[in-house]
Amino acid sequence: MAQNNGVIEHNLAGIPASARKAFLTRAFGSEEFAAKAAQLRRENPARPVIYVGAGTCGLAAGAAKTLEAVRKYLKDNGLDADVLEVGCIGYCAAEPLLDVQLPGQARLSFQRAAGDVTPALLDSVFKDKAPLKDHVLGQFEDGGKKWPKVPLFSEHPFFSKQLRYVLKHVGIVDPLSIQEHIARGGYGAFLKVIHTMTPAQACDAVEASGLRGRGGGGFPTGKKWKIALSSDADQKYIICNADEGDPGAFMDRSVIEGDPHRVLEGIAIGAYAIHASKAYIYIRAEYPLAIKNLKKAIAEAKAYGLLGENVYGSGFDLDVIIKMGAGAFVCGEETALMNSIEGRRGMPKPRPPYPAVKGLFGKPTVINNVETFANVPEIMSQGPAAFAAIGTKGSKGTKVFALSGKVNRTGLVEIPMGTTLREIVFDIGGGIENGLAFKAVQIGGPSGGCIPQSHMDIQVDYESLKTVGAMMGSGGLVVMDEKTCMVDVAKFFMDFIKKESCGKCIPCREGTLRMLEILKAITRHRRGEKDADALARFSGIINLENLSQVIRETSLCGLGQTAPNPVLSTLRWFRDEYEAHIFERKCPAGACTEMLEFTIDADKCKGCTLCAKGCPTQAIVGKPKVPHYIIAEKCISCGSCRTVCKFKAVNAA
Repeated sequence: MAQNNGVIEHNLAGIPASARKAFLTRAFGSEEFAAKAAQLRRENPARPVIYVGAGTCGLAAGAAKTLEAVRKYLKDNGLDADVLEVGCIGYCAAEPLLDVQLPGQARLSFQRAAGDVTPALLDSVFKDKAPLKDHVLGQFEDGGKKWPKVPLFSEHPFFSKQLRYVLKHVGIVDPLSIQEHIARGGYGAFLKVIHTMTPAQACDAVEASGLRGRGGGGFPTGKKWKIALSSDADQKYIICNADEGDPGAFMDRSVIEGDPHRVLEGIAIGAYAIHASKAYIYIRAEYPLAIKNLKKAIAEAKAYGLLGENVYGSGFDLDVIIKMGAGAFVCGEETALMNSIEGRRGMPKPRPPYPAVKGLFGKPTVINNVETFANVPEIMSQGPAAFAAIGTKGSKGTKVFALSGKVNRTGLVEIPMGTTLREIVFDIGGGIENGLAFKAVQIGGPSGGCIPQSHMDIQVDYESLKTVGAMMGSGGLVVMDEKTCMVDVAKFFMDFIKKESCGKCIPCREGTLRMLEILKAITRHRRGEKDADALARFSGIINLENLSQVIRETSLCGLGQTAPNPVLSTLRWFRDEYEAHIFERKCPAGACTEMLEFTIDADKCKGCTLCAKGCPTQAIVGKPKVPHYIIAEKCISCGSCRTVCKFKAVNAA
């Protein structure tokens, strides 16, 4: 589109003529870039282009077989087309995704495009056969003539309420092509900043935008950069935290897989703003595709003169290093992360001094997460006022969430700050799957909190979420239905936190273990108790909230201080479920299998013996073709009998 050319012109305005010429010539072959840029953006491709969503989630859904089927189809039909592997556009529930763009026509997108249906989908495009209606997802608004009776992406309920800044190009562009990134305005903001702004002015612009850290703490980004800029040192560092250890979170991975140059550009701008000459990207080794794309992006940026010494004659030097972590949750905490980069065990340090004053290798260091950096190029390109105009008074811009759990449309969503939870879950997410009732949403990962039905109209911003005992976190959002036990949820997250504790401070190390023991006791059947277990159980329950407060007030780092949140938030909103577990020894949701008592309905049982064969304690007796029964004293409530029963004869209460 012409507006992309306008963005390139706008970003390069004011930079020295020699730098402009060198950059455009390297990217497009000459200073006359308009035609080449349009070609790279595939606004009207000369031949068909087929796009396959080949991010990690797409590959898990079968995208590799889709790619294989596409290439076979082209070969068998003698067709010449470009096949591109792109990132995940966000609609994970519909994967694998397959897009086709013919010359002169809009890009058409298919959902659930598994390898076995790929030939039929391509036939509908190339041979004008009837399309498989259930597989047509939508079409892009630009790019040529529209397909009849096919809705636009902007009209799809999953996308209609989203506002994409960070995810603007994810799933759209070839993530391995720096030329396409540049053709869409990429790296222009970086060159504009290093040639037309001082570091202080760059910090001022970010501060004026209202951008706050998207990693969970929500500290003003511009303010953090200014502290580092004002710290006097011969060496400064900037770190991109891509560790992403929260269960249910996959935002950082998807952004890096689908648009690595955008993240890299944000890091480069941040490095210039604080006078840092070295940047680290700390990413977990479990993200092989993201790491592969990052390595390619860094190599391309170096080849195009955007990294290295004296970038386009600006006097600015920058080296970017990838540091792979081992997947420890605690390394998401910034001081533990720096310890890991330095080759030490990932354990938090007391603060102050804060990293912006004394951080990596004892030097001033800024740490922001992937989403924070991905916002920076857009802020510098459009201006801080445009970003500040989005959101609420104290929370500007957009926020990316990984929407998962018991919801119909799972995936990555990017919404303006101030959007309500109800809009996210029911309008974008399509409501609760299988027609069940909504119960709660867990937001902010293990350190976050659960929000009940009564607060579904709360705005999603930093301040509002705190009023209901939750927090923004990095952006995990797990939806739960009526069959979810909130005590079991608290136990799951507490088990995760206990296992991931670094063990340095006693409140976190011992306190989380004790909280987990109490939760296990609450969800245990009476038959599992002996001696004074019942008395100890009630004693623990009485101290649960006090123990939570001690851990919150005395733990060393932010992870320990927020460790009790899953228990405190579920106690606050779902105390009745705790009381049912404690006093009635019942799980209202029927999810805590240890508390269930299993019986066999003699009228339904056919005596097939499958349950008896699968019972690990031989608690089920009965002859073949005769109704069986369960010896309660032997039953451990594992539920295997209910799982294998074909006649739904096993009841649990």
